[in-house]
Amino acid sequence: MKKLLLFLIATALVFAVNAQRYAVIDSRYILEKIPEYTEAQKKLDQFSALWQQEIDQKQAALNRMYKDYEAEQVMLPDDLKRKREDELFNKEKELRELQKKRFGFEGDLFKKRQELIKPIQDRVYNAIQKLATEKQYDFILDKSEGITVIFADPKLDKSEEILKSMGVK
Repeated sequence: MKKLLLFLIATALVFAVNAQRYAVIDSRYILEKIPEYTEAQKKLDQFSALWQQEIDQKQAALNRMYKDYEAEQVMLPDDLKRKREDELFNKEKELRELQKKRFGFEGDLFKKRQELIKPIQDRVYNAIQKLATEKQYDFILDKSEGITVIFADPKLDKSEEILKSMGVK
């Protein structure tokens, strides 16, 4: 919280001293007003629900296998116990792999989001960039997820100067 407050104060001082032009947008509000975005989000939710249902069914089957094993365990010979334990282990592993495949980093949900939503987000970003250059804004801040700089005039970027002052090439 302190870092955000310091960032906001520093940003306000920079704007006041340099009299730079800036604008504030709400990207979440913009996206929610785009019909293709809401449709894409609905499709994404449908895929997510379908995949979650698939996982829930496999989890229920695994739970039944565990209950059956626990009930029969005392009557099973050692070799059958090991075989059933291996089956349970493999089913658990399959379930974890399916969860990772569907919802993990770069899983099916991530890929669907890239396919359905990223093009719309790119259109919004391009519109923001166009507005920034036409209206000669130096910064555009996004207030939807806290304050985020969504566009900054490249000539204001002093990263190279910082690296140079540090002796980094």
